[in-house]
Amino acid sequence: MAAHRKPRQRTLSGHTARAAATLALAGAATATGFDGTGHAEPQLTPGQVKAKVDRLYQEAETATEKYDGAKEKADAAQRRLNSLRDEAARKQRKLNSARDALGSIAAAQYRDGGIDPAWQLALSSDPDRYLDDAQFAERAGDRQAAAVSQVRRQLQDIERLRGAAQAELKSLRSRQDELRRQKKIITGKLSEARQLLARLSPEERSRLTGADPGRASRSGAGTRQSLAGSVAAPNARAAAALAYAYAKLGSPYVWGATGPDAFDCSGLVQAAYRSAGISLPRTTYAQIDAGRRVSRSELEPGDLVFFYSGVSHVGIYIGNGRMIHAPNPSAPVRVAPIDEMPFAGATRVA
Repeated sequence: MAAHRKPRQRTLSGHTARAAATLALAGAATATGFDGTGHAEPQLTPGQVKAKVDRLYQEAETATEKYDGAKEKADAAQRRLNSLRDEAARKQRKLNSARDALGSIAAAQYRDGGIDPAWQLALSSDPDRYLDDAQFAERAGDRQAAAVSQVRRQLQDIERLRGAAQAELKSLRSRQDELRRQKKIITGKLSEARQLLARLSPEERSRLTGADPGRASRSGAGTRQSLAGSVAAPNARAAAALAYAYAKLGSPYVWGATGPDAFDCSGLVQAAYRSAGISLPRTTYAQIDAGRRVSRSELEPGDLVFFYSGVSHVGIYIGNGRMIHAPNPSAPVRVAPIDEMPFAGATRVA
C-alpha cells in the first residue's frame, strides 16, 4: 500500500518562500515589462523612436506654452504687487506726517487748554489781538477737523491697498505653483526623449533629428543667402519680422526663451514682431487671436501659422509652403514645410 501513496509535498520555510516569490515576481516583470521600458525599448525601430520622441516633444511644447502663459501672468502679478506696495509705502509716509501734525496741535491745546477763554481775555494786555487770535484758533479747529478726516481716509486707503496686496500675493503664489508644475512636466518629457535618442547610434540620431550643429549652422547660412532676397513681404513690418527670423536661423531651441540667442516657438515669433514694432502675446494660444484670421489659401509671408489641435506650435510663414520656426530641443531655428505638422490655423498681424 505504501507504494501507492502520493509523495508528501514539502512546505517552504518563510525565508525560502520569500525568495521564491521574489524570483517569481522578477520573472513576471521581465516577461510583462513591469520593470519599465528597459526590455521593450531596444526593440523599437528608429522610425518608432522618432515617432515617440516627436510625441514627447509635442507634449513638452504644450506644457511649455502653459509655462510661458503662467510666467507671463506671474510676472504681471509681481509688478502689480510691487506697485501696490510702493503706493502703500507712499501713503504710509503721508499718514505719518499727518499724524505728527495732529500730535503737535493736540500738544499745544493741552498746554493752553487749562485757562478759561474769559480769563484769557481779561488778562490779555491786548484784548483786540486776543480776539483776533481767538478767531484764528476757531479756524484752526476747523482745519484740525479736516486733518483728522484726511488721516481717517488715508488709513482706509492703506487698509484697502494692503487687502489688494494680499490678494495679489495669493495670485502670485498660485502662478508660481503652476510654473513649478509645468516645469516638472517639461523636464520629464525632455528627459524621456533624450533617453530614447541615446539608444540610437550618432548617425541614426543625426538622420532622425538633424541635430548636427555644424550642418545646422551651414544650412542656416545658406538659407539666409538664398532666401532673404527672394521673399516678397506684403509690408514693411512683415519684412522686418522676417528679416529678424532669418537672422536667427541656427539659433538653439530652449523652452521658455525669447531671445536674443535662443528661443521656443512662440518666443521666436514674439521677438521677431517686437523687432518690427508690433507687440504680441507670449503664448501660441493668445497669438492666434492677436490678428486677423486667414485661411491657408490666403497665406502671405509674415503670417503666423499654427499647428496641432491644441494650437501648441507656431511658425512664421515665408512663402512657397514653408515657414521659419523653432522646432524642439533636438533642432535649431530652421526653415521647414508647413505640411510637416497638423495645420491648425493662421493669423495676420502685420
